[in-house]
Amino acid sequence: MSTTAPTSPTIPATMRAVVMNAPGDVAVETIETPRVQTPGDVVLKLAAACVCGSDLWPYRGELKERQFMGHEYVGTVVERGADVKTLEVGDFVIGSFMLSDGTCEICQAGYPSRCANAGSYTGSQAQYMRIELADGSLVKVPGDEPADPELLADYLAASDVMGTGWYAAVAANAGPGRTIAVVGDGAVGLCAVLAAKTLGADRVIAFSRHEDRAALAREFGADVVIAERGDEGAAKVKELTGGYGAHGVVEAVGNQTSMMQAIASCRPGGHLGYVGVAHGVSLPGDQLFFAEIHMLGGPAPVRRFLPDLIDRILKREINPGKVFTLRLPLEEAPEAYKAMDERRAIKVLLEP
Repeated sequence: MSTTAPTSPTIPATMRAVVMNAPGDVAVETIETPRVQTPGDVVLKLAAACVCGSDLWPYRGELKERQFMGHEYVGTVVERGADVKTLEVGDFVIGSFMLSDGTCEICQAGYPSRCANAGSYTGSQAQYMRIELADGSLVKVPGDEPADPELLADYLAASDVMGTGWYAAVAANAGPGRTIAVVGDGAVGLCAVLAAKTLGADRVIAFSRHEDRAALAREFGADVVIAERGDEGAAKVKELTGGYGAHGVVEAVGNQTSMMQAIASCRPGGHLGYVGVAHGVSLPGDQLFFAEIHMLGGPAPVRRFLPDLIDRILKREINPGKVFTLRLPLEEAPEAYKAMDERRAIKVLLEP
């Protein structure tokens, strides 16, 4: 029995894809184009991909083995497995960096990022990619691939950084009557600023020492931008909140200093949403005990938020694609990594 449904587009035998051979060594190679392998798979022709801040960890030295890169994506279905029920060839879709079936108890509870039956995918910094669990993981976008490059960028941001920033703001309990502080001025932190303001926070405090990022934070809704970090930064938040601390704090960096700053910036009874991938973070139990705050974080359940984010993007309520401050052809991926590593770009969009 065939695992694939009929296809219409011609899929080339080979494609170009980004590979990291060693820390600092990024290349674009010709490899075999992925095809459907199981009945629940689809193959996408990618419209855009990008470099993530988390991709810089292996780039800077934490690479364990040679790997094909990319986990953020938007594209058109060009091949689907025979069991795929919700998608057709020609559909333009957005997916999350964590695949899910949408049916297990964890997915049903709202955490598809920890699906008990999680699937896998090929790297998205490429011209095509294969995705398992397509029905549970992908969301169809109304219409075809957008011709508007800004709209395409907004959709791509929803695949990870906007979805992650939104989750962080929700975890920080952003809403009317609350002050939300955001630690981290990368794409996720900036999207968390946008999310917190969109969710109705009265005041949003961003931390940044870089004027280009501070400017975008203000455009996204930050009422105050603080340059201080660590204990000094937390003290500034308390100064701005009558000595109490923020009602909610987003941590979007993932190191020891940023996590401790986030905890110290939060008032007792407040909420901390932590989404920076932790590297070398060790939390002192006594300090955490007496902080007396709610904590929720980890890999963002982006799939849970995608339908709402797509709707808000279509209505032009949010424009997260502005975090892409540089666009490059896929062939220039090595320069994309270099630009982000040197902080010359907030986030780089790659055009396959």
